[in-house]
Amino acid sequence: MSSTRKLWWGLAALLVASFSVLLWAGGEIFRAAPPIPERVVSESGQLVYTKDDIQTGRQVWQSMGGMQLGSIWGHGAYVAPDWSADWLHREAVDVLDQWARAEGVASYAALPAERQAALQARLQPMMRRNTYDAGTGTITVTPERAQAAANVALHYESLFGNDPATHSLREAYAMKENTVLDAGNRRALTAFFWWTAWAATTERAVAADAPAFKGGPVDQVVTYTNNWPHEPLVGNRPAPALWGWSLFSVLFLIAGVGLLGWWHARQKDEHPTTLPATDPLAMLRITPSMRATAKYFWVVLALFLVQILMGAMTAHFQVEGQKAYGFDLSSVLPYSITRTWHTQLAVLWIAVAWLGTGLYIAPALSGHEPKFQRLGVNVLWVCLLVIVVGSFAGQWLAVMQKLGLKNNFWFGHQGWEYADMGRFWQVFLFVGLMLWLTLVGRALWPVLRSTKDETKPIVGLMFLSTVCIGLFFGSALMWGEKTHIAEVEYWRWWLVHLWVEGFFEVFAAAVMSLIFVKLGLVRAKTAATAVLFSTVVFMTGGVLGTLHHLYFVGTPTAVVALGASFSALEVVPLAFIGFEAYHTYRMGEATPWMARYKWIILFFVAVCFWNLVGAGLFGFLINPPLSLYYMQGLNLTALHGHTALFGVYGMLGLGLMMFCLRGLRGQMVWNTAPVRVAFWSLNIGLAMMALLTLLPMGVSQLFASIEHGYAYARSAEFMNRPIIDMLVWMRVPGDTVFSIGAVSLAWFVLRLWVAPRREAAAVDTAPVRR
Repeated sequence: MSSTRKLWWGLAALLVASFSVLLWAGGEIFRAAPPIPERVVSESGQLVYTKDDIQTGRQVWQSMGGMQLGSIWGHGAYVAPDWSADWLHREAVDVLDQWARAEGVASYAALPAERQAALQARLQPMMRRNTYDAGTGTITVTPERAQAAANVALHYESLFGNDPATHSLREAYAMKENTVLDAGNRRALTAFFWWTAWAATTERAVAADAPAFKGGPVDQVVTYTNNWPHEPLVGNRPAPALWGWSLFSVLFLIAGVGLLGWWHARQKDEHPTTLPATDPLAMLRITPSMRATAKYFWVVLALFLVQILMGAMTAHFQVEGQKAYGFDLSSVLPYSITRTWHTQLAVLWIAVAWLGTGLYIAPALSGHEPKFQRLGVNVLWVCLLVIVVGSFAGQWLAVMQKLGLKNNFWFGHQGWEYADMGRFWQVFLFVGLMLWLTLVGRALWPVLRSTKDETKPIVGLMFLSTVCIGLFFGSALMWGEKTHIAEVEYWRWWLVHLWVEGFFEVFAAAVMSLIFVKLGLVRAKTAATAVLFSTVVFMTGGVLGTLHHLYFVGTPTAVVALGASFSALEVVPLAFIGFEAYHTYRMGEATPWMARYKWIILFFVAVCFWNLVGAGLFGFLINPPLSLYYMQGLNLTALHGHTALFGVYGMLGLGLMMFCLRGLRGQMVWNTAPVRVAFWSLNIGLAMMALLTLLPMGVSQLFASIEHGYAYARSAEFMNRPIIDMLVWMRVPGDTVFSIGAVSLAWFVLRLWVAPRREAAAVDTAPVRR
């Protein structure tokens, strides 16, 4: 059996086993998820909340922007608080204050230390005790907790309205006035926040976790969110399993790096090959459908520039709250909208770059232009524009409270970060991806059915990744309007992690390999073996590594163990990414005509660099359970997100776009000075953004979270300190440099179509050996 065939069988077995375990883990998460009660009552029988209140409150939360304004269980935006942690802390303090007043003292804070400790010891069992009755669907709370819930609810009803008493807090949280217009909806919103805090402080029933492997010598009953967030008042501290599996994740990382290093050491150098005397792609026939992809890359740059603008506005809200340079921007474009569009545009422009690349490279590889291919490319482009405009309009109407709860789920704002668009637009996009899959597949069909084409294994992998990209977006359709939040999070990370970080990455690796093969820089057989092996290594940790996003959403300990172990393996191939960077750079210097591809190659080198730093170094910083326990939802999470999403996938999208443009406008003179400015400005600007703002701010929050609790690290008291304001302002230089790079790249592309100059005929060079 050939090595390629062995790798195919190994990849198939790996995917079957990994997805079987991932589906099992989903079942465990659904089983162990915190229950939504039919009623919440006090011990005296007073009704506090109903299930309908909680469900309606979640709809209200989603309609106002959901995870784009503060966070729930650590997932979401960073300026406003995590509402679960904030409610939990406020409720605990209110109960303690009630008891302090009963002792004749104004507040808990005014008590001596020994009395504070005594009241904390009294509070913790009361808050952590699980009083849910599965038979009646009722949660019973003490009179103190019922009173505390009423008091905290009044605070939130004031905050989400336009009460002058909480105006300064709305500014600190970058919330617009009347975030929730209807008073009844504000009341329901408090029910949802109460339930998320209840799940975070209530110990799950032992029976619910019994079938799962607990992962440690000491059994400890934990809350539904595995004792997250860190809240000393109620005894929320890391469970032993988080410590144990964090240690094992480091050991798995070291072992994985060692094994991969051993494999690298055993590999033999490639035999020298005679490189082509001229660019093999210089005479590539550009078909009508390939030419039609140009408009995709125009859209990429337009969306990229708008995304940067939305990012600048979102960052500025953190300093001025409701304004931007003195203008009351929140009344027109509130923070939750600018951040929604900023995060969604990041995924959209990167995805459009890769979709355009697929449509361009498929006919280029096969030399086959199917009938009506150009029409399909144009129809898909129009559909993408309709989806962007329609979904963004719906989100604005929802956040501005003009759409109503009845229509929000289908046409407005779903509230789930990176999956914000209404269900109608998600279905529309899924249909569009099926069209893309069809267009790419029919153009590749001659290669896929060939028995002699040496690139068939790589083209096959590219096509399979195309199929997965199309089908796995369907995970966004797996939840409904009232699906349990733990189940939504499970499927949402299928979309965010597996779709974007998984199959798009396999697609990109296959495309890059095909580019080098077509340029004559590597042999097809060598490239096929390399890309299949890298896919096996990546997917070994990539599929089950999805679970590291789900430690604190009602996850049993067994799933935490799997997430910790396999997320560590995700980093293993990134430890050797420097070899890939060096190899790629050598490609760019292999022969004189490769100067035509210099900046394309350098974009690929940048992908390798940010893969190591953003995805590897900063990713593993937050991946172990113990690390994420303290860091989830802090700016260290944003540090990983920015450097990985743009540094890896964004840079790769731009590199692939440049390659397609080289084919589409390669006969024109390429003034690469703007590209040079763009490349260095984008990389330096991203580094400045990360090192001058996100890293120091995240580290500062981390120490606050460890010492005082998570709620304090996300509070207005902490985030409005002068040092934090200074760190936010220090983003300006990096953002400016980054923006210069984006504008420079857009200018370069514009000049390729506006007043271009035709390139002189190339002069052949002698064959080069390496």
